[in-house]
Amino acid sequence: MQPQTQTMSLPTDKFLTVAINLLNKAFLENNRTEAKRIYRDIEEGKTVSLTRLEMEDKSQVRIDLALDHREYKGKLRFTSFRTGLTLLIAQVADALREEKPLRTFQNESDPGSILFGFTAVTAENDIPSVLLLGADSRRGHPSILLRLAYFDFQQFEDQLAVGEGNMADVSVSIAQAEDEVASEVDSEADS
Repeated sequence: MQPQTQTMSLPTDKFLTVAINLLNKAFLENNRTEAKRIYRDIEEGKTVSLTRLEMEDKSQVRIDLALDHREYKGKLRFTSFRTGLTLLIAQVADALREEKPLRTFQNESDPGSILFGFTAVTAENDIPSVLLLGADSRRGHPSILLRLAYFDFQQFEDQLAVGEGNMADVSVSIAQAEDEVASEVDSEADS
């Protein structure tokens, strides 16, 4: 007999709030040694469990994390990953705070897989990279997989206007995002 699974939904804004808080805690608030350990595991293709989330009905959902960096150009290092993640977290946090519409894209071949419409563009050695966040619900399992994935920047070239003329803008955006996340962490620590 197959175990029965119950389907519960969480509004996109609440799910994204949980997701960015978990990513922030794992990589930005965590001590560097522990953050690098988690990074090494996902960089090697492992799935890491981040937490168990208790739903309103008291059921629990495990939230895991994976990284797909096949389309990253060059050698991905922790510092580069963390910079892109900082920018991604800041973009999501800004959209949630400003109550902007949240775009999602569903995989036609897998309705349990979605990609959120936020792109974190960074550049290393003048080669841009695009980091996105997605989520996969695992059929038959009480878990959700957060998937950070790098995509070929050329797929987004028109939308992002990535080019030599605005790589400085990307660097400024990264610095601003790091400052915003740091000030949010400081203000949360004060409260």
